[in-house]
Amino acid sequence: MHKKDLQRTPLYDIHRRYKAKMVPFAGWEMPVQYSGIIDEHKTVRTAAGLFDVSHMGEIFITGEKALEAVQLLITNDAAKVDVNQALYSPMCYEDGGVVDDLLVYKFSDRQFMLVVNAANREKDLQWMRERVGSLAEVEDRSGETSLLALQGPLAQTILQKLTPVDLDTLKYFWFTEGRVNGIDCVISRTGYTGEDGFELFVSGEQVVELWEALMTAGKELGLKPAGLGARDTLRLEASLPLYGHELSAEISPLQAGLKRFVKFDKETFIGKEALLKEYEEGVSQKLVGFEMVDRGIPRSRYLLFDIDGNELGIVSSGSFAPSLNKNIGLGFIKNIGMQPGDELMVGIRGKHLKARLVKRPFYARKK
Repeated sequence: MHKKDLQRTPLYDIHRRYKAKMVPFAGWEMPVQYSGIIDEHKTVRTAAGLFDVSHMGEIFITGEKALEAVQLLITNDAAKVDVNQALYSPMCYEDGGVVDDLLVYKFSDRQFMLVVNAANREKDLQWMRERVGSLAEVEDRSGETSLLALQGPLAQTILQKLTPVDLDTLKYFWFTEGRVNGIDCVISRTGYTGEDGFELFVSGEQVVELWEALMTAGKELGLKPAGLGARDTLRLEASLPLYGHELSAEISPLQAGLKRFVKFDKETFIGKEALLKEYEEGVSQKLVGFEMVDRGIPRSRYLLFDIDGNELGIVSSGSFAPSLNKNIGLGFIKNIGMQPGDELMVGIRGKHLKARLVKRPFYARKK
């Protein structure tokens, strides 16, 4: 895609002012880093970082049968969560492959907001309209909605300076509607970093004001802007899936280790029969985590081998992990019973370099 065809969030000029390095991402021109990926990563782990994630999509499903429509689309169970609760779920094709993974926000049984990946927004919208458009209204509000992610151990302290909402009462994966710096927001205790934090949904007209207010409130506490580079290394350490890497039309939620988000006791959902068959027969490949023993960084699409040189599978994501000072990766291997502690080899630049399976997540924050 030519640069002039890339979309920009309302914060584009702010990113330039903060000296961000801008890159194409999912059809958008987005900040990959400001002060540097490692510095931003460590700041989120120790203080707080502020991310512009306004490229994400927000699709609303409303009407008398909104709950029925959402239930058909997702593998998780929206009937079992309360109003003002959020839910993570894959959304599958009939064959069990994944259309997208998304967050479902339950405003009521008649209104849900589905937050989808930027690269999948148009595909998801078409899929939802084709499958449940006769049951409920499916409306794309992405164009008018911006999204900021304030993440890190000091996120609550910073945000509490700007809102009368008692954030102590807002539990993980719950949300509320309230004001931040006098601006109407949906305040959600969610994120994609493995840290505590909040995601703030706000109108595109007011997101610049909100960004600046948060940066001012967090300055003395070490808040820094963070880009897509740190977002990726943070989510990898926390073993959070990225669509197109750990999930895809060819990779089922069961292969990705997400069975807990597939509710087979639910009456029906798209892909249920195929996933139930795969569960009963056993998956052909499974997602594993590994750390490098030899020196080398595993990258997506690199091949994985057993210690005798037989091909096992493929790397889905890999990077240097700043919090661990190690090179780590996620990958899919044949389901042959390998366990944490077992060794395998990664094909890197014509060499087979030693790695070791480890338990996921690689990093878990201190509660």
